[in-house]
Amino acid sequence: MDDGSPTTSLHFPWMALSPELGLPYNWLRHMESEQRGLYLLHLLKACANQVAVGSIDDANISLEQISHLASTDGDTTQRIAAYFTEAFADRMLKRWRGLHKALNSTKISSLQEEMSVRRLFYELCPFLRLAHEITNQAIIEAMEGEKMVHIIDLYSSEPDQWINLLHTLSHRPEGPPHLRITGIHKHKEVLDQMALMLKEEADKLNIPLRFNPIVSKLEDLDLETLRVNTGEALAISSVLQLHSLLATDEEVLGRNSPLTSKNAQKVFQMDPRTFREFLEKDPVTMRMSNPDPSSTLSPLSLSASPKMGTFLSALWGLSPKLMVITEQEANHGSTLIERVRGALNFYAALFDSLESAASRASIERQKVEKMLFGEEIKNIIACEGAERKERHETLEKWILRLELAGFGRVPLSYHGRLQACRLLQGYGYNGYNIKEENGCLVICWQECPLFSVSAWRFRRYD
Repeated sequence: MDDGSPTTSLHFPWMALSPELGLPYNWLRHMESEQRGLYLLHLLKACANQVAVGSIDDANISLEQISHLASTDGDTTQRIAAYFTEAFADRMLKRWRGLHKALNSTKISSLQEEMSVRRLFYELCPFLRLAHEITNQAIIEAMEGEKMVHIIDLYSSEPDQWINLLHTLSHRPEGPPHLRITGIHKHKEVLDQMALMLKEEADKLNIPLRFNPIVSKLEDLDLETLRVNTGEALAISSVLQLHSLLATDEEVLGRNSPLTSKNAQKVFQMDPRTFREFLEKDPVTMRMSNPDPSSTLSPLSLSASPKMGTFLSALWGLSPKLMVITEQEANHGSTLIERVRGALNFYAALFDSLESAASRASIERQKVEKMLFGEEIKNIIACEGAERKERHETLEKWILRLELAGFGRVPLSYHGRLQACRLLQGYGYNGYNIKEENGCLVICWQECPLFSVSAWRFRRYD
């Protein structure tokens, strides 16, 4: 029965009706944008709770309701809803392995297509450009006066970063150093192309360069192949890679305890608010009001991934003069409900930033959203154990983890931040800004932090 709630409330007297009972879908399609966003948010919350407790029938009703409002070419809320429902459905289908495998058996993503989409993201949004600019400036400052420089790129796929570095090094007052770049990527073709482009540019600038390609996934990397030589000043660059090492075998991590229906509802309980207010809610408050053991900042919780600990210890053993790390500024590594909440917040801002860069009908935008963001959302929500690679964490966790591994923080300079701001102005990127936090830089869309860049150095244990 209608209780007289305003139309902007999350209360809809007919929202519990199933399609069989005559839910007025045609009327729903003509809802105002704000009202539709509120209702979609309510349905996504409800569906997350239903999926978490294994209530397949209820989740199926929610998914059907959402499908009549979601759209991959609509506004930000509609587009997000489309990819979250796909992720929920994928998670439920995994209960039936044969069915899930059959439905995904013909999905093929070529290397060319994968690299093309990543390039589109690079061009549409400035996040990677900014990360590369900040990283390069930190390297230039750390390597001042060095005659032999070795850079290890943990995901070597974007030649623009190192081409720009070559141009900057060519103008050093003391002349360019002997430069060696070790590039790591799982596809040999990507490394071959990288080597060709960098060698051509280095020859033009008369910079002595050696490119050392290593074909490997990061999790399978044999650090002996990095061949760090005596006398080289070492820099390590990692852009959106380290979080993948937080995934471990389920035998090590242990499965998340299943939520009871009562607990699930409590975790996702929320006062009525606009979609924007929900997304802008302070993340620290959210963590405090919904405590999760896996998000506790303690050495015990940070040591839950032996792969990460071993890898960082190995990097520390290389005695790098500088290591620059770019990671997503988000919390996507805890329980399913918390992952849904964090992913809604993070990807809403990412989708919104694309709204400012391309039209809703843009094919390029749809490719980035589906093949990059959509696949990440699916991995965050539908996958568990070693299969879940997108375990994004906040800067505060990375700071503690790296300090525990023996690294010392290197404050990023004001000049590096200034260069990044100039890049934003030069390319005409509006709506983005860069904030300083504990000597690190955080790249934001509007006021929402999305990516962090931090610099580190080898530090001897006392």
